[in-house]
Amino acid sequence: MTWIIYVAIVALLLLYGVAQYNKLVRMRSMVEEGWSGIDVQLKKRYNLIPNLVETVKGYAKHEKDTFQKITEARNMAQQASGVKEQQAAENQLNKSLVNLFAVAEQYPDLKSNTNFLQLQQQLSEIESDIEKSRRYYNGTVRDKNIAVQSFPSNIVANMFGFHESAFFELDDISQKDLPEVKF
Repeated sequence: MTWIIYVAIVALLLLYGVAQYNKLVRMRSMVEEGWSGIDVQLKKRYNLIPNLVETVKGYAKHEKDTFQKITEARNMAQQASGVKEQQAAENQLNKSLVNLFAVAEQYPDLKSNTNFLQLQQQLSEIESDIEKSRRYYNGTVRDKNIAVQSFPSNIVANMFGFHESAFFELDDISQKDLPEVKF
């Protein structure tokens, strides 16, 4: 009779372990899905930037240094791998975009150009979508990290190699707001 109790306890522990493992797998998949959403939005922004630069180039031909820096920042951001590297590259790209809009501010004809205004609106929408994707990703990372750290699910996480994921945040607190692209 006592061996039945031991078998039942072992079976319950095994079922609990399987449930925790499946929960961790689901959370890992949600984190990957969240990162994929960020990646899609970043690619949209990368595709828009050359059009924006070309439009500004037509008006501000002598600002080659600004154009070169934004192109380099875009290329670095596209080649970044991993959350931390992507984070640093995006911070640099954001600074370059701010500089580009500062240049555009000096050209009244550019500020009234329909193409420039449309590109500016698209960039604003993409920035908003990036923020939403980042919020979703960071929420899934938070949930997964809590499960990986909490007892008793941390036992299953350690047994099967589940690790904490990195948050995707901007380093500079003043840049956490969306860049304002109003003219």
